[in-house]
Amino acid sequence: MSIKHVFKRTGGWLYLNTSLGRHPLRGAGVILMLHRVLNNDRAAELPHRNELCVGPEAFEHLLIWLQRHFECVPLMTLLLSDPESVPNRPRVALTFDDGWRDNAMNAFPLLRQYQVPASIFVSTDFVGSRQHFWWESIGETLWGSHGQVARHSLIEHLQHAGRPLPVLLDDIDDERRSLALLHYLQSLKTLDARTLSDLTEACPQGSQPQALDWPQVRMLEDSGLVRFGPHGASHAILTELDDQRLHEELTRSWTALENGCAQPLPVYCYPNGDNDARVREQVAAHGFPFALGTEAGLYRHDGDPLNLPRFGVSQRNARHPELLAWRIRRGARP
Repeated sequence: MSIKHVFKRTGGWLYLNTSLGRHPLRGAGVILMLHRVLNNDRAAELPHRNELCVGPEAFEHLLIWLQRHFECVPLMTLLLSDPESVPNRPRVALTFDDGWRDNAMNAFPLLRQYQVPASIFVSTDFVGSRQHFWWESIGETLWGSHGQVARHSLIEHLQHAGRPLPVLLDDIDDERRSLALLHYLQSLKTLDARTLSDLTEACPQGSQPQALDWPQVRMLEDSGLVRFGPHGASHAILTELDDQRLHEELTRSWTALENGCAQPLPVYCYPNGDNDARVREQVAAHGFPFALGTEAGLYRHDGDPLNLPRFGVSQRNARHPELLAWRIRRGARP
């Protein structure tokens, strides 16, 4: 372990285990952002999965750590609490983006075991369908998870799209190859939505859908531990849509949740966290008093309710929560 990581873990431990360190958290709330809980920790540790995935052992370790240092509350309890009556013990709310099927298969059993509430923000067009998220489909196909024939076919499509693979993606070392894949996937974010959709269609569909289905949504909601909110309909980047398509995206996602859930959350979650003044105005006009972004920071009731801060959870900082505490410390505002 590097000296830098030792320093951060020590600083994070001191932040939550000393009265001086905990003082900035007094009266504040922490919103955590997760995406996936895989069924294997080793798979989650690879760089191209680490930021969006955690393994079951790391997730359980995180839940135990959170209960030790925070009061784990539903998101709406955190957002609607009276600042004057917030207890000294800091509060934390868990959120999951996208609506992955493994939220039900792998995350929920641990949430139920430790009685930790969570909110899942779903891209509603994917629920109950076999549509695939581009990052997962392209990334795993290039990793070789679906075989070399599928990999080489996708490489040809990427070349036609003007995005040839870097040489490092053929490295025999898993760690280096995974890191190169991570950087390559990040570079694909600049492609237009149509091209990304075409590339995703060129990937194998697989035998299992990636997203939750509506019976799973209702099962999780019936547990009393999980509530659902909109994360777009198609996961389109809202800032890139014209006014009509933005209105349709906001309306379609909310209508689907109203039909599929008993009590959808009045909180919008921006795909990729991207928002601007126009998007926030439209979100407010559609009746949402709150919306989630991706900028790091504590929730203190005095910020923009339509761009709420969150701290991302990765496999690395779930396994070593002191690193997460260090991030919270750096994101704290007096």
